[in-house]
Amino acid sequence: MTESIRKIRKVWKSEPTIEGAGVHLKRAFGNYQVPMFDPFLLLDDFHSDDPAHYLKGFPWHPHRGIETITYVLQGRVEHGDSMGNKGVIEPGDLQWMTAGSGIIHQEMPKGDSDNRLWGFQLWANLPASHKMMTPRYQGILASEIPEVTMNGIKVKVICGHAGGVEGPVRDVIADPEYLDVTVPEQAIFTHTIKRGYTALAYVIDGEAYFDGERNAFGHDVVGVNYFDLERRCECGPENLILFSDGDLVSVTTQSKPVRFLLISGKPIGEPVAWYGPIVMNSQEELQLAFEELEKGTFVKKGSEKRDTL
Repeated sequence: MTESIRKIRKVWKSEPTIEGAGVHLKRAFGNYQVPMFDPFLLLDDFHSDDPAHYLKGFPWHPHRGIETITYVLQGRVEHGDSMGNKGVIEPGDLQWMTAGSGIIHQEMPKGDSDNRLWGFQLWANLPASHKMMTPRYQGILASEIPEVTMNGIKVKVICGHAGGVEGPVRDVIADPEYLDVTVPEQAIFTHTIKRGYTALAYVIDGEAYFDGERNAFGHDVVGVNYFDLERRCECGPENLILFSDGDLVSVTTQSKPVRFLLISGKPIGEPVAWYGPIVMNSQEELQLAFEELEKGTFVKKGSEKRDTL
């Protein structure tokens, strides 16, 4: 059977928003797109060289029922939690935190010597069977993330497989794949993604065609200026691409290289009840979570305490 190339289902432009105690960031997708990105819930791009836009950070707050994945390109993120864990996520590092039954933590961004901060946070949902699992961390150093080079194309394999290499993040629930891909100019990148899995790309830098048909009218477009008729099918920085189903993703560059995150995962297909940093399956479960926060019983016994990034 001939393998099919995934077409673009929809393209967005990330939107400015403020979270935490005053962190300015760009939201690629979030609450309003549920369940379109199932099993993923949110993707934020925090990118600034103004300390006033990030130093107040994300003070103590709870999470339950999800996984938060923080990937830093520039600057660093200091973190700590209610179980005594603490550490720093440095450039190129990634932290995969499974909140499970509940954790209270804080994340405090810091700029580099030029005040630059750049990174991403992805939220992945957990199925009902794992909502109340024991919280855990997978802290991955930049040196532990393999980079595969194929015909000038570079792929950092954070989770999943590419070029015969497996990423260091393993034993995660939604069978996700998380790749950081750089494609030089005048090149084609293709990658197999399991049929039926949700697949998305977020452009970090440069531009490329993410649909072989290059048909600007073949998909929905939100917040993207496509009046340039010759270039309207090319996606550039801060563009989010959601793919339709198929076997392969194909990305083609012309006069510029492109760097993007390529993320995929197995849909959960369950009800989503979401309030702030807590995501469950019902309003009753949300209410219970906040009642436990008030009573001081939110963090369950048996939660792991260990030093992490």
